[in-house]
Parts: sequence; structure tokens; C-alpha cells
Amino acid sequence: MDLVDLKQQCPKEIAPGYSARHVHTENVTLQYCTITAGSPMPEHAHPHEQVSTLIRGRFEMVVEGKAVLLEEGAVLVIPPNARHSGMPLTDCYIIDVFFPRREDFVAGR
Repeated sequence: MDLVDLKQQCPKEIAPGYSARHVHTENVTLQYCTITAGSPMPEHAHPHEQVSTLIRGRFEMVVEGKAVLLEEGAVLVIPPNARHSGMPLTDCYIIDVFFPRREDFVAGR
């Protein structure tokens, strides 16, 4: 059993306006991300399945060319290798789960 105190982690800027803390298990990466309104997330894709839960704010996500508005409590499942981008309409707090775990984020510990 592991206990992680996120308050003890220094947040990492993963993109301009995106500040994240990470928890890695053997199989998944959890990302706790604070986002500044108006900070675009450039289009990208990765081999990980991503499940994003919007805890606070409003965030417009575009997945494979289809736009969806996320509001508090929304959960979006992004398939592996799907092209996606986004724009926070307000300041946001999002929790992302990636499977398999993000080795690129582990390396940045």
C-alpha cells in the first residue's frame, strides 16, 4: 500500500497554463491538473487510453474533430491514439487517468 500526499509534490508545468501532479502505479498514471482559463492544449495523440474527469470549471475538448463541452462532473473517455485538443473556458481542475501508465511522465519525476 502506498499513501501519496499531493500537497507535498511540486507541481510540474506540462504545457503553458497546465500545472500537474502525478501518481504512478504499476499500471496507470493519475494526473491532477490545474489549468488557467484560455490556455490552449495543442492537438496531440498518445497510445494511452485517457479518462478525464472535470472537477471544477468548463473545458471544451475536441476529439477526432468532434467538440464536446465538459462541465463539472463530466467524464470523457479518450481512446488510445485519438487526436485531441482542448481549451479551458474557465480556470479548471481535471483528474486524468492514463492506461497504461505514462512512462514519459514517470521519467520526469
